[in-house]
Amino acid sequence: MSAVATGLVPDFDSYVFDLDGTIYLGEALLPGAARLIEGLRERGKRVIFCSNNPTKRPEDYAHKLTRLGLPTPVSEVYTSLAATVSWIRREMPDAAVFPIGETPLVEALAAAGIAVSDDPARIDLVVSSYDRTFDYRKLQIAFDALWFHRRARLVTTNPDRFCPFPGGHGEPDAACITAAITAGTQVECEAVFGKPSADLLRIIAAETGLDPATSVMVGDRLTTDVMFAKNTGMTAALVLTGETDRTMLDAAPSAQRPDLVLARIDDLLVDTLTPRSAS
Repeated sequence: MSAVATGLVPDFDSYVFDLDGTIYLGEALLPGAARLIEGLRERGKRVIFCSNNPTKRPEDYAHKLTRLGLPTPVSEVYTSLAATVSWIRREMPDAAVFPIGETPLVEALAAAGIAVSDDPARIDLVVSSYDRTFDYRKLQIAFDALWFHRRARLVTTNPDRFCPFPGGHGEPDAACITAAITAGTQVECEAVFGKPSADLLRIIAAETGLDPATSVMVGDRLTTDVMFAKNTGMTAALVLTGETDRTMLDAAPSAQRPDLVLARIDDLLVDTLTPRSAS
């Protein structure tokens, strides 16, 4: 379905947005983002931002959105770290965890009272993540814990292959690090957090009262954002301002097809009388 004509966009109670490639790219809001978020808030709609990027805290995202002109409280931001911590506390509460990630991941584990260790003989769980400080030492520790001692399990904060940058560039994301660990140890990753995992939606719903049946998930990626909506009962809206273009959409399997396709994000407001500007 293409949501580019008046009357095709249904009204929702809650709007969940991806960030990179959906609301902004780099240090600039994408066209229509300010108009959309301001319009939804004026209507009294619930607005939630949801990112798979584990290299930033919810506070960091709230500050960035505010700096870009969208004042946002921390309570409206959720990341893959929330789902990661929730799973560990539920499934392996006494585990010694080796986090392959940046400071926000380590801080989130510590804040939850989860034990952290870099001793392969003690490690019960290796958490692979988007880590720009990844080096051979970390790979060796994971290798020893998973293959030599054969006692640890492997999970990852998010399934993304890359993080998008302006101009079509990007950085290798968590999936690349997870693949390196699996290649060396032959240990498969058994749990993936963040979108499209339903764990993250359960956390958001419990804390906000969001009802998936009256909510829409808006993002630029088929395998994470669209599948997140489909896995949780939300309406799936794809915006063509990030990873996915028309060619990729046309080639996507039916299971990944969104309910709504947006040329730009403020097409979600086409049923209003507010004139759309170029930004």
